[in-house]
Amino acid sequence: MEASVEAMGSAYSIVVYDEDRYLLQAAVDGAFEEVRRLDDLLSNYKPSSELSKVNLLAADHPVVVTEELFNFLSACQEYSRQSEGAFDITVGELMKVWGFYKGSGHMPGPAEVAEALQSVGWRNVQLDPAHHTVFFTRKGIQLDPGGIGKGYAVDRMVKILKQSGIKTGLITAAGSSIFGFGTPPGEEGWPVDIRNPFDESKPEAEVVLKNQSLSTSGSYEKFFTVQGKVYSHIMDPRTGFPATGMISVSVIASRTIDSEAWTKPFFINGRDWASKHKPQGVRVLLCEDKADHSCAWLQ
Repeated sequence: MEASVEAMGSAYSIVVYDEDRYLLQAAVDGAFEEVRRLDDLLSNYKPSSELSKVNLLAADHPVVVTEELFNFLSACQEYSRQSEGAFDITVGELMKVWGFYKGSGHMPGPAEVAEALQSVGWRNVQLDPAHHTVFFTRKGIQLDPGGIGKGYAVDRMVKILKQSGIKTGLITAAGSSIFGFGTPPGEEGWPVDIRNPFDESKPEAEVVLKNQSLSTSGSYEKFFTVQGKVYSHIMDPRTGFPATGMISVSVIASRTIDSEAWTKPFFINGRDWASKHKPQGVRVLLCEDKADHSCAWLQ
């Protein structure tokens, strides 16, 4: 059975196998209901979402949040710490000033970038585990879950499908974050192609996912060009400018929240940093912006 739904600004697709059609339909309906629920929790486009209410109020006073949102933000803080600030959910104002919030991008002036940077920095988000509150130590902070929300949603959908009795399935979010579990008929796992960023006519690699996730971030997803230079949506929150040096990064991990989150630090910090800081059990394919159009797995 195959089905898809639009939620959280992306298309989510499910492929599942089972002999019981009623079981399949109920499981898929439950997974789609879950991603819609997460849209109401994490969307920074919906004014009524819990995250949007935090963005609106947390600079004025500590905001009590649900346990789920608190744990999600805590995970984001940990990715920021481990990535030396390359992953940062507070990039909201930068995404707006560069035109990537609800748009395809445009070139801001240096003063605009400098001003936006004043509202960026994961250390400005204070989480109080005793009271489950979120507080921004600076005005203008805007949380943007775009670099991690799809991965979290895919993991939640997988959990719903498994709890419903599904043993074999593939979930895809916007084609860029994928989780495969079980084994489809005649296969050892789920064969998935990784896009060749230099030649769309052939894949760069084929991997087999079995209880694993694959996420890819590329400069070809959202970008604009000025005087021959490409500016992509993958922002270095420390400089205020789009990251350079990479074309795409693919990460395989046991959870989709991990694979999606880690594509950004590896893209931003580059191969040498990635080789030193790659978490155990994670595989990384880096395609660098070089004349030889080289892609290689980290050893």
